[in-house]
Amino acid sequence: MRRVLRWILLLVVVIAAAGGGWYWYETREPGVPAGFVLTNGRIEATRIDIATKYAGRLSEVNVREGDVVEAGQVLARLDSTELEAQIREAEASSRQARERLKEAQAILEERRADEELARRQLDRATTLARDGHVSQETVDQRRSQARISEAAVGSAEAQIAQATAAVDVADAVAERLKVQLADYALRAPRNGRVQYRLAEPGEVLPVGGKVLSLLDLSDVYMTVFLPTDDAGRLAFGGEARLIFDAAPQYVVPATVTFVASEAQFTPKYVETASEREKLTFRVKLTIPPEILQRYQEIVKTGVPGVAYVRLDSQTPWPDRLAVKLPQ
Repeated sequence: MRRVLRWILLLVVVIAAAGGGWYWYETREPGVPAGFVLTNGRIEATRIDIATKYAGRLSEVNVREGDVVEAGQVLARLDSTELEAQIREAEASSRQARERLKEAQAILEERRADEELARRQLDRATTLARDGHVSQETVDQRRSQARISEAAVGSAEAQIAQATAAVDVADAVAERLKVQLADYALRAPRNGRVQYRLAEPGEVLPVGGKVLSLLDLSDVYMTVFLPTDDAGRLAFGGEARLIFDAAPQYVVPATVTFVASEAQFTPKYVETASEREKLTFRVKLTIPPEILQRYQEIVKTGVPGVAYVRLDSQTPWPDRLAVKLPQ
């Protein structure tokens, strides 16, 4: 009986080993073809922080996490009640400055008329003095009056210059406040998806206070790290294929758009310690914008996967790495 049990146990072990071997064989990662390199990474996207240019109280936030936004869309606003009052005050000051300018222009016209009259009186007195009809004292009085009138014209012209400058200052203040008011509306600088909502209405934010974090869905890429020998063979614009852990049935094309100019230690999220000890070059594999536009609703960041990078542009892609996208 014991011998039978031993044979049965041995048979079970053999069957289990055979089954495990078959499963490994069927599910193993196919070998990397010559002229290619296999590496791993995560999907990333350019992140944009929407922050305040001025300190103030947040009055509204118009989007939620996960919303897709368009460039120029108003995402949030700061309370502008006080600023709008300052704009009205600046516009009133501008109107007052224009009235003072009109008054100065009227005074200038009056002073020029007085100057013209004084000059004519001086000319007439000078002519009469040559004929002996008026005294030299009268001529001196007329000359003094002409000089006073001339000085009055200069003073009026200076007042106009001051009034004009006051108008310019008031207009500039009003314009500056209006530009500031426009900055109270926080707009999306480009199309994207809201990743995080970092502040809520009612919060008082400092200068540069972050309100939202956006992901630019037109610039999605996988960052990988390649050894020196492989990175040295890469060409900008080279081709790659991405396979995500969450959807291994699809093969996504990508392009080499960045290779770091200096080597670095592989970051900690690379699995093995031996890999982390090697010097590598950071490489960015960017997904084409037309594909991102087509699958915008399902594009997600942080998804891990593997990347096959072609090192030799003359080597054709194997059939199993042919591009395959969701229908």
